[in-house]
Amino acid sequence: MSLDFRKKASEYTQARIGLAYSGGSICTKDLLKFRFDHAEAKDAVLTECDWSEIQSFLNGSLILLHSKANSRSEYLLRPDLGRVLSHDSNKVLDSYAGKKFDISIAVADGLSSLAVQKNFIPFFKELNRTFENSHYAISPVFGVSLGRVASGDEIGEKLDTKVHIQIIGERPGLSSADSLGIYITYQPKKFTTDERRNCISNVRPEGYSFSLAAEKTFYLVEQMMLQKVSGVHLKDRLVELPDSKNFLES
Repeated sequence: MSLDFRKKASEYTQARIGLAYSGGSICTKDLLKFRFDHAEAKDAVLTECDWSEIQSFLNGSLILLHSKANSRSEYLLRPDLGRVLSHDSNKVLDSYAGKKFDISIAVADGLSSLAVQKNFIPFFKELNRTFENSHYAISPVFGVSLGRVASGDEIGEKLDTKVHIQIIGERPGLSSADSLGIYITYQPKKFTTDERRNCISNVRPEGYSFSLAAEKTFYLVEQMMLQKVSGVHLKDRLVELPDSKNFLES
């Protein structure tokens, strides 16, 4: 593979294609980059989330919850425990039951605490801007430690919200250890299955931009409120133009 082709291809993807090599081995530079990215991905999975910066950003209003997983290692070995909230967390949610919210929002560390600590704040700023003139009553932000996507269903069910937005650190890859995923569910209930969710993936500066992700989230929420469905029953008709302006298909 020619050097010119490798250089051209690298403009369109972060994938490791056309790496330089000598004999049967890739060059030292690319090998070291691979090892660095692999280490960063492992750190993203294994490191506990530090919620202090997010708590400060939200002026102390972040409500911290915890899944039934007792440690990071148990969380990784027992995915089922990360999908449900602890007894103490359910008691915290009980204090918010009966309050009238249209939308509930939670952020979970998921499989990348790095994604949450690095990208939640800039994404949430865009989300706030997008929703600031809407008529929806939105809950406080809940932080779920050792939480998976489904942990948000209990939050939405307890608060009896029409739509739940779950922001989570996605499983890291070797070129993207800091991706956020946004999962949106209409009328969330415990044990909701994944085909009832809409997902926006790879939200990070090098991927799906914060502003577009916020716009897409708002669009999906609006459509869920209108059509009263989500997931496979909700067709996404939002088309993104190169200038970041959106329109609906005719």
